[in-house]
Amino acid sequence: MRPPARPFPAILLACAASAALTAVPGRLGNSSAPAAGAAPDVFLITIDTLRADHVGCYGDQAIHTPALDRLAGDGIRFANAFTPSPITNASHASILTGLVPSRHGVRDFGMPLAPGVPTLAEVMKAHGYSTAAFIGAVILDSNGLAPGFNRGFDHYDNFPAHLPDSASRYQRLERRAMDVEHRAESWMLEHKGAEPRFVWVHFYDPHDPYDPPEPYRTEYVGRLYDGEIAYADSALGHLLDFLAKQNLYSRAAIIVTGDHGEGLGEHGEQTHGIFLYDSTTHVPLIVKPPQGALTAQRPADRARLVDDQVRTIDIFPTILDVAGIEFDRPLDGASLKPLWTSIGAREPAGPEATAPRSRNSERAAFGETDYPLGFGWAPLRSVRLHEQKYIEAPRPEFYDLSADPAESQNVYAPWNGDVQKLRALVADMRRLATDPGGVAANVAPAKIEELRALGYLGKDSGSTTAPEPSLLPDPKDKIQSFNLIHSSMLAAEDRKAADARHDLESALALDPSSAVVLSQLGQLEFAQGNYGRATDLLSRALKIRPQDSAAALDEARARYASGDVSGSRDVLEGSESILTGSYEARVLLGKVNAGLKIWDKSEDALQAAIILDPARPEAYVELARAYLAQHKAAEALQQLELAGRLAPNSREVSDLITQAREIDGRSKR
Repeated sequence: MRPPARPFPAILLACAASAALTAVPGRLGNSSAPAAGAAPDVFLITIDTLRADHVGCYGDQAIHTPALDRLAGDGIRFANAFTPSPITNASHASILTGLVPSRHGVRDFGMPLAPGVPTLAEVMKAHGYSTAAFIGAVILDSNGLAPGFNRGFDHYDNFPAHLPDSASRYQRLERRAMDVEHRAESWMLEHKGAEPRFVWVHFYDPHDPYDPPEPYRTEYVGRLYDGEIAYADSALGHLLDFLAKQNLYSRAAIIVTGDHGEGLGEHGEQTHGIFLYDSTTHVPLIVKPPQGALTAQRPADRARLVDDQVRTIDIFPTILDVAGIEFDRPLDGASLKPLWTSIGAREPAGPEATAPRSRNSERAAFGETDYPLGFGWAPLRSVRLHEQKYIEAPRPEFYDLSADPAESQNVYAPWNGDVQKLRALVADMRRLATDPGGVAANVAPAKIEELRALGYLGKDSGSTTAPEPSLLPDPKDKIQSFNLIHSSMLAAEDRKAADARHDLESALALDPSSAVVLSQLGQLEFAQGNYGRATDLLSRALKIRPQDSAAALDEARARYASGDVSGSRDVLEGSESILTGSYEARVLLGKVNAGLKIWDKSEDALQAAIILDPARPEAYVELARAYLAQHKAAEALQQLELAGRLAPNSREVSDLITQAREIDGRSKR
């Protein structure tokens, strides 16, 4: 059991002299609970991969985002909000827990939300809220890549467990924003008496590959990322209109934010996940409190603006504060309500009513990404405070953001006092991590394929371990390779094998010792039937990363397909981790031993696979084949009957049953 989470203590910042953080409260005190029956509905909308500077009300005049702009006009716009992670699962877990990733346990895909950490849905449900979540991508499916995210939700709209091979991308991997919005509408109409409600709606569309529907594809030709944002905004507009028609809008708390941004080529990063620059950590954050919750009145032509640096980890305590819910567990975030209640304390100079900004009240924005570890590169940590930013990397970085907002001039010097203060904060964040080791991801092979189709590196739990991360290559030196790997995965998903091969060959030329590139190229060659080259590439990858059980299984498959049955067995039996808990490896070992006519070992391996997953038909089928090869028709028929129940329309099973009956009939003559 995890010990209770501890906040970052304010005394650690005393060494920063005048630069001090707001103390993070352990309890949301002084929040007056609403009158009985008056608890506000709360709607949390997260828009994936949304950069702040690509939204109209954040200054982008070339994009049309009327829903976000309208919401900002009715609420509070936070100009400087930052996420602690550029990875979807980790960043959303921080929104839902108020903790940084190293303390809630989700630092990569498939890593479960730590059981001892309360979620926002759990807290809201415990205080009488009906709770529902509607996700836009399989990456947040709680049955696969986001275990534990459904905790506290009465309804969590996961993807179907089984879909036909003909299912489209927008059935299998992601949902269009309008589909997600309709699902949320339907639930609310079916649960009209479920007040108060806490509803989380996730729009995935701005994530690459950028594929906006019409008319946004035509309107934003050459700017498809913006087209995806404009389309997601239109779905948000539908949701806001629905709430207004249901008389829910004015009295509800509505929070809209991005989970992370997008590189778009800045610092060489085309997408996100590797770096911790503002391009992928600065997100929009708009809060519309319930009607009457804003203390400051404004003229009709003025919006409300908070310039202070804030974090998406502040959303959890803010929602509880607005709902009048006290919470006695420490958090890394703090309520934003005190910031907007100060709006109007002084007359703004511009068109927006702005809260007074205090340098000493600025909240430190910590950042972390372990995603580079999957490629064999160093993880990164960062802290942003008082217009300064420190990034912990093999080659550390320090930026004076007031003079260099683009983070283009690294002025790191180890003797610089400001560097030392921020470096100490990052070091302390590491020490305060509740469980630095966390729980390893356990991603099934089918889910790894889904990750790759979404453009993320699919890997098993063994491929992200590194005893000395600081000795690994700096991601800054590998970003070109990363971009090529990423584009190759998307090309492969689009069945553009030639483009995928070109990108991977280019990446291999840049980094011949990359186990990831060798593995990806080996898998591509295997899919194309080039088993000899696939075997060579995967063997090289496994020598570089011998604990990578996924690469070992791929090599064993390639050897088996090429006819090297003994070599396949040697790989399977030579990697201790490959067989542990792997259904696919056990089935392959059963087939290999059957090919070598080692029947007892074949049967043992296939029976072990059935024990691991009795709901899959493949092991029953292969066991039946092994029995048929030994002329044991009765035993084969028994296994085929079980397989037929699991796959009633399988032509393969039907043909084998016919074959078994013929053998059984001949044996009885």
